[in-house]
Amino acid sequence: MFVLLLISSGVWSLVAIACLMVGSRSVGWPEYEILSLRLYNHVLPASLIGSALACAGVTYQAILRNPLADPYLLGTSSGAMLAAYIYRLPVFATVGWISALTPHTFALLGALGITTLVLILCGSRGVIHPVTVILVGAIINSICGAVFLLLNSIFWDLQGTGGILTFMVGDIQTTASWQQIYLSALGIGIGWVLLVVLSPFLNVIRLGEDEASSLGVKIQRIRGLGLIIASGVTAAAVAISGPIGFIGLICPHIARWFCGNDNRRLMIVATALGASVLTMADALSRYLLSVQFIHTILPIGVITAILGGPFFLILLLRHRRE
Repeated sequence: MFVLLLISSGVWSLVAIACLMVGSRSVGWPEYEILSLRLYNHVLPASLIGSALACAGVTYQAILRNPLADPYLLGTSSGAMLAAYIYRLPVFATVGWISALTPHTFALLGALGITTLVLILCGSRGVIHPVTVILVGAIINSICGAVFLLLNSIFWDLQGTGGILTFMVGDIQTTASWQQIYLSALGIGIGWVLLVVLSPFLNVIRLGEDEASSLGVKIQRIRGLGLIIASGVTAAAVAISGPIGFIGLICPHIARWFCGNDNRRLMIVATALGASVLTMADALSRYLLSVQFIHTILPIGVITAILGGPFFLILLLRHRRE
């Protein structure tokens, strides 16, 4: 495992160094000031967020035994998006304790709140059924999205404040402070370690209810614990980036091409892939500024959606054939 971790870290390091050379005007090794800007404002945040979404995706797919599951299945991203937008409403501007918080803190609370709600709705006598989680998560996502669009239509004066597109699809170029980023990094790091420790039990879940019980594994407890930790990791990422999609879906599948279905190895490889893929997507968004017909920095969530949408359709068609 240590060798695999070393190799995965080396691959991510090479990708990160290459992405540091990509700018909006030229490609090459930049000066120190620009290098520092790209490192701390682009490469490191993108790597942090991508790794969080990827390891959460591995956990969701293993626990729910659904290859189409991703970190947004439980409505975590929609809850964060809606809570952060509600924070901006004028009615809350005069509330002292709310105005003392930041929109990123509000997004984190909303994400955890929605995840808890989904788990409560899905729980029946301590049992969490995978199919029920999928259905309830889809419904919660739809409700949160509808409420957001309703509020955005009513409070039309907020539409001129900017960032609505980025707010909806996600981006790493946010107004999060370094204290908030450090807090999210701490939460993601602790969550990742816990998921790595939990990964051997995720292999047992694939065997099914009866087989896992015969091995002495309390499968419902593992499912609940894994969903809570993965949702917390996702919430920490969404709190500073917004709802960036498809990273948690794509990276676990690509990682399986290299290391198979063993979740102990998959968690490490997918984490490095998530960090690498989102870093490359961010570099691509900077490079597109120099393209004549685009000439703008696209939100990174738009790029991941364009690349991840066809990948999702291919997985869906393959899953139906199987």
